[in-house]
Amino acid sequence: MSVAVAQAKSDQSGVYEREDLLNGCQAVAQGVRLADVDVIAAYPIRPYTEVMDALSKLIADGQFDAEYIIADSEHSQFEIVKHASSVNARAFGGSSGTGWMYGMEALVVTATDRLPPLFVVGNRALDDPGAFGVEHNDAMAVRDMGWLLCWVTTPQEALEHVLIGYRIAEDKKVRMPMGLAMDGAFLTHSQHMVKIPSVAAAKQFLPQYDLAERRLHPDNPISVAPQINEDWVMELRRQNWEAAKRARGVIKDAYKEFNNVFGSRYTEPYYFEEFMTDDAETVLIGVGTVAAPARTAVKRLREKGQKVGYVNLRWFRPFPTVELRDCLSRFKAVGVVDRDFAHGSPDNGGILMHEIRSCLYPAKQRPAIANFMGGLGGRDLSIADAQKMYDITQQAAKKDSMDGFVTWIGLRE
Repeated sequence: MSVAVAQAKSDQSGVYEREDLLNGCQAVAQGVRLADVDVIAAYPIRPYTEVMDALSKLIADGQFDAEYIIADSEHSQFEIVKHASSVNARAFGGSSGTGWMYGMEALVVTATDRLPPLFVVGNRALDDPGAFGVEHNDAMAVRDMGWLLCWVTTPQEALEHVLIGYRIAEDKKVRMPMGLAMDGAFLTHSQHMVKIPSVAAAKQFLPQYDLAERRLHPDNPISVAPQINEDWVMELRRQNWEAAKRARGVIKDAYKEFNNVFGSRYTEPYYFEEFMTDDAETVLIGVGTVAAPARTAVKRLREKGQKVGYVNLRWFRPFPTVELRDCLSRFKAVGVVDRDFAHGSPDNGGILMHEIRSCLYPAKQRPAIANFMGGLGGRDLSIADAQKMYDITQQAAKKDSMDGFVTWIGLRE
């Protein structure tokens, strides 16, 4: 249920119009309104469903004007978004769990067509029967397909990253689809106070979508997504590769401009943020709402004199290799918290851990690594769990062997 305006704060700068109590889904809907999206394709699946519910209410209440198309499946929904984007319409869609996987063909081609719509993934387990709780494997399925991919931790960040996401994805140096991931239930359906930007400020930050010479139009007779011969696949992959490399610089520029318009909301290097790490010897790193118990655990352990901190990874694609290597090589031990799984992978660890270990390999000074599989299927990750992970990570720095460095947190055995 959309909550009525809780506080109408005056904002003499005109940057913000009001402050509302919103959950993550409702905050995304406000971001889509402010991005002045032209085409929305909708198909329900929990926990994503409330995004489309909130958008339909905004349109019905006359607060927003867009084509709202109800599809017959996730696959059709993503096809609608892809084709709308190719005719120069700013387009939006989303899904969760197996719904996201059902549309995979369209999601792959959207990337290879170098089109820049934005999709929200309300993270959900890949449907062990009846399981709707959060896991990150659904969003991570597009990590190797030419997508931008980031996680947010609050409804405020969710709203803002709709604007930031379109800004980056639509940049002519990038033109990649944008995946905005939010932890199902913990973020999609938890309420926070959210400062809502004014329309004028949003327009100042986010320019009009313009595909220019690649716009599909009767006056511009081009072909989009033609059947190609196999011997052109190498060139297509290289184009995606180059775009992902260029995106690193565009992301930094987008955050700088966002701060210019909305105040100092984000700090460098933007791809991730550090919490109480200045003199830390041991840190945990994770994505999404892992940040909540980890930050609280840091505060409690700091009161006991322990030198611990937390690193919240925001951008997963492109991966912030250089910046994260410089950051993590400062510490004696790093605990990587995976809310995903990678069956049979090297060391039987999580996806995030393998990315971070690869990132650290060229570092002159490498920290000890501990890996934690936790919170799968929506199981709670408590403050006590986070404190336990800090303790295990601190012990990892004293070990000579890397045997058994993966720990399943809260597993019933």
